[in-house]
Amino acid sequence: MTLDIITADSLTPLAHGFFTRHGGASSGVFAGLNCGMGSSDQTEIVAINRARVAAAMDLPAESLVGVHQVHSAQVVTLTGPLTDDPRPQADALVTATPGVALSVLTADCQPVLFADVQNRVIGAAHAGWRGALDGVLEATVDSMIALGARRDAIRAVIGPSISQRAYEVGPEFFDTFLAEDNEYARFFAGGPGDRLHFDLPAFGLYRLRQAGVSAEWTHHCTYSDAHRFYSYRRSTHEREADYGRLISVIRL
Repeated sequence: MTLDIITADSLTPLAHGFFTRHGGASSGVFAGLNCGMGSSDQTEIVAINRARVAAAMDLPAESLVGVHQVHSAQVVTLTGPLTDDPRPQADALVTATPGVALSVLTADCQPVLFADVQNRVIGAAHAGWRGALDGVLEATVDSMIALGARRDAIRAVIGPSISQRAYEVGPEFFDTFLAEDNEYARFFAGGPGDRLHFDLPAFGLYRLRQAGVSAEWTHHCTYSDAHRFYSYRRSTHEREADYGRLISVIRL
């Protein structure tokens, strides 16, 4: 099966993509292109999947770099392929170095790819609700500017993420956001009983635009399309033993 890659005109002509689960070698609950090294999938199979992604970016597998994601606002600035083992704990990467492919893994959280095409600076961020609330998107923008990007030239694209209709949360989650800013109530809609539905992509777009960059969402819901995407929440609801991880990549 061929790879299925979602791209955005605003990041063109840079090589980039939000990869779906199609075109991989994994089987079972991971069926498809599982790129999660932290999953219980076979290590050798994950390596094959990641090599296919790197080849699609016209790079060797070792040039596909990522971090140990921990739902933080930490950003790593790269001048070449990562050599650290273990990988640094962070949730975003930036570089101005050609030949390095920045990658993040997601399975409902927001994968966000950034580019200042004119000044040749790129970034990638993993932004779940915690990271987005704590400022990982703004930190990525600031780190790109430190490398020579211009704020008004940065374009950010949010890839496949869980949509509001599928993201049910409790009142304590709502209270966490209101403790930061009462205006954040706009990102919640009423659900059954005391439950609410949170609009993660809308919150990401808001934070990016408040940071002064142009931003868009691809409008793909990971939870609602099991054929195309992995979803942590869907796997939990279906009582599966584990779940695959989608990969999103950008390179100069």
